[in-house]
Amino acid sequence: MRYNLSLKTYRPSPLFPLGKNFSGVNPAGGQLSFNNFFLERNGKPFFPVSGEFHYSRMDDRRWEDELIKMRMGGVNTVSTYLFWNHIEEEEGVFDFAGRRDLRRFVALCQKHGLYVILRVGPFDHGEVRNGGLPDWLYGKPFEVRTTHPEFLRYVRRLYTRIGEQVQGLFYQEGGPIIAVQLDNEYMHSSAPWEMTAGISREWVFPGDEGEKYILALRDMALNCGLTPVFFTGTAWGGAAYSDKVLPLWGGYAYRPWIFYSRRGEHPATEEYVYEDYHHNGKTCADDFTPAYAPEDRPYACCEMGGGMMCCYYYRFIYPYKSVDALANIKLGSGCNFLGYYMFQGGTNPIGKHGTYMNESQVPKISYDYQAALGEFGQIRESYSRLKAIHFFTRFFGDRVAPMETVLPDGASQIDPNDLDTLRFAVRTNGESGFLFLNNFQDHRVMPDKKEQVAIETVKETYSFDISIVSDENAILPFHFDMDGILLHQANAQPLLRAIIKGRVTFVFLIPDGMDDAFRFEDAVEIIGSKPLFTAKKGDQEVDVLLLTREEANQLFILRDGSLVLTGAALLEDADGALRLETTQAENILRCYPADRLEGKAKRLADEGPFGVYKVNTEEKQIPVLCEAAAPCRWTLTLPENALEGLKDARLQIDYQGDIGTLFLDDVLISDNFCNGGTWEVGLMEHKDRLPGRMVLKIAPIREGANVNVESSMAARNEEVKAMIAKLHQVKVQPVYEIHL
Repeated sequence: MRYNLSLKTYRPSPLFPLGKNFSGVNPAGGQLSFNNFFLERNGKPFFPVSGEFHYSRMDDRRWEDELIKMRMGGVNTVSTYLFWNHIEEEEGVFDFAGRRDLRRFVALCQKHGLYVILRVGPFDHGEVRNGGLPDWLYGKPFEVRTTHPEFLRYVRRLYTRIGEQVQGLFYQEGGPIIAVQLDNEYMHSSAPWEMTAGISREWVFPGDEGEKYILALRDMALNCGLTPVFFTGTAWGGAAYSDKVLPLWGGYAYRPWIFYSRRGEHPATEEYVYEDYHHNGKTCADDFTPAYAPEDRPYACCEMGGGMMCCYYYRFIYPYKSVDALANIKLGSGCNFLGYYMFQGGTNPIGKHGTYMNESQVPKISYDYQAALGEFGQIRESYSRLKAIHFFTRFFGDRVAPMETVLPDGASQIDPNDLDTLRFAVRTNGESGFLFLNNFQDHRVMPDKKEQVAIETVKETYSFDISIVSDENAILPFHFDMDGILLHQANAQPLLRAIIKGRVTFVFLIPDGMDDAFRFEDAVEIIGSKPLFTAKKGDQEVDVLLLTREEANQLFILRDGSLVLTGAALLEDADGALRLETTQAENILRCYPADRLEGKAKRLADEGPFGVYKVNTEEKQIPVLCEAAAPCRWTLTLPENALEGLKDARLQIDYQGDIGTLFLDDVLISDNFCNGGTWEVGLMEHKDRLPGRMVLKIAPIREGANVNVESSMAARNEEVKAMIAKLHQVKVQPVYEIHL
């Protein structure tokens, strides 16, 4: 089928600055400022990519390397909740030590060139107990999340202590903190008061004072030393809005909360249909109903589904290809600020009095979230695939940010169950632009597609012959300037522009199923052949390097612009030192230019334009002794010094049952709602307590369960027809660190 989209009547929307509430200058003279469409850095378009990382949900010994992984994955901004009950679990007793050391976490972000967004509450949610509110607030003679003077007095005390921790770390002071979020989903969302869960199921007050409450928090934050470039607020679901706060959006296609009230299959959602989020008068199929004119504010996100937790009544293995597909949809729909929740999984601390700090719908302490980076640093397929999107915004975000969305007729009304209609959008300035394609739909399987798309501008028509496989997405350029050489169009996604050994190099991804057709202006001479060729026009030359999807997933960019491909995690420290975090004792790396790792690893050969290297370390086997101890209970024993010489080790448990819990010396260290996947537990934090006594408990699936109360005495007894609890396999996966 041939699809046609005309840009002949395109007219750019007016741009205007958002003013002093959305701008700031640092001591070096650098400036961040918003206009009504995008963020500018030093007067040029800048594309933020934010990843959620809850610092108090991770042992602080893991922080730095996980932040480096985020930076290597193309994230430039870290967003983090400050859970009140993690900071002030006991009234008047504040704790900013260890994993709660906010100042150290922010300083590490700055060390690695990451901006920071603080989400300071007082209510956060985040599946934390009471949404982050301390238990002791429940008995106070006032309602929470109101402008009651006594509640605000406690919030002021909280904000003051936070302000003390981050003094000097705001952007205007030379630090990395650029934004502060006030409360979360105010007047839209709540959480159970966990002390009543399972009995009255009382919920935290969601609020009813609208802008009055938001502005009260804003004024208080400023007075307490929280002075960001801009404040943010969640905007979906009719949440309270103020024009002094940047509205942030998101989108989740996997929604465990719907199973509070329903059973059965999860429906396909509208999240993978292109919308127009920036033009006035457009109707969107999702919940985008802003309290402002869309053209008056940028479309920015803080909670795009970077994964999803398993809740008790909805368990599933998260499809990792859904994440970059969603990022593609948001970009194509006009988003100029990507933000993922979560990007880094975590593990809740246990309270000082043995209280479990997650809410009851999720595991007691685990918050892995099936995120791009797992709670113990695991690299997921979503992390690998997202790099193509993030590198695109890093190197070409200044081009795409001013471009506006144009959709074909009916694009935003495509039924999610329509698997045949091609889903595409264009972002353009009227002459050049990018064709966005998506062939992923949650809870459905899209067929491979072969279609034609014609894009008409005033000067030219660009005809794309599209071939794209199921679950793939792509961003294809037209009228694309390559340092003075014009690429008319390509069936390839631009990834980056680098200067490598003095030569300008453009790197492109060939999406799965796509041919690698390039069409340059007539004056361009092509020298060489794919995957590396040179485009020459007169005295101007650029090199073009093509990568498959698999190669792009392995791509890392070093500070000097050189490229390394590896399936492991490559970490570049602030001083330029390279480390490889890997689960394999033998690793193959490819690099461009071919001699980039010369002297750092054993060079095997050259493969096309790449140098191929091998790095080895001593392989370690860690046996685990698993013994049945009681029905549904096993003891696990590791050898002495099991982690010696390793960066980490991950216990991998395959089981069948309801809930798995793992104890070390009678303390819960991990838990899991069984979803059919492998449950992984990092052991680095417990190295000093191993081998210790580990006990694995599998709560069984109870078939035909009934509580018998037919007794004249106060007796109850559970009767079940069958109990299913099977332990299939337990093994230990070593995690090595190799210095290059």
